[in-house]
Amino acid sequence: MSEELSILALSAAAIAFFHTLLGPDHYLPFIAMARAQGWSLARTATITALCGAGHILSSVLLGAVGIALGLAASFFEPLDEIRGSLAAWAFMSLGLVYLAWGLRQARKNAPHSHAHPHTDGHVHDHGHAHGGEHVHVHEEGATRLTPWVVFVIFALGPCEPMIPVIMYPAVKGNYLDLIAVTAVFGAVTMTSMLAVVLGASLGLKSIPLRSWDRYSHALAGATLFLCGAAMQFFGL
Repeated sequence: MSEELSILALSAAAIAFFHTLLGPDHYLPFIAMARAQGWSLARTATITALCGAGHILSSVLLGAVGIALGLAASFFEPLDEIRGSLAAWAFMSLGLVYLAWGLRQARKNAPHSHAHPHTDGHVHDHGHAHGGEHVHVHEEGATRLTPWVVFVIFALGPCEPMIPVIMYPAVKGNYLDLIAVTAVFGAVTMTSMLAVVLGASLGLKSIPLRSWDRYSHALAGATLFLCGAAMQFFGL
């Protein structure tokens, strides 16, 4: 490996790592949805990896088009701004819809009691909640659809730091270096996402939050909305 490629690879790894950690949309939605929808660690890892792959590959394809057409990295800045804004508003819209649905579910699943009279005249109250007794088909569909909507949003959203990183070796005609740098950036991004999401999910499983479980969908919706707001208004 040449000295130049080593520097490029290390730079790509550092940029990918900090870009992932500083972007809460890269991990908070998956942590919140995994908790709300009771995903296994395997399902959590699969959905996170698929969304991460869509996020990276969309930028790789866009960069490849730019390289083929001989476009400069600055050409992509306004395009990335539009893509980022669309992704942010999509996150906020999905979050608001999911939040409203989650609050409705929380109200339906509120603990309540029923009086049970006995033949001897004794009456006692039996408290319970309906959450978990049955799940309607349309409710299952809503929770199953959410991860795929998030995947589309991730594929739509730009991976802004990636374009300049891959354009540098492309301009110099070092296509093997281009492939290596792209692979490093993608691998570090995916690994960072999975490490944060799975680590947090494992931690949450060990914390007793049963009293908040009926609000978990609403909290997941609020998380999606706040991630979109952070992207749109704070550039995260």
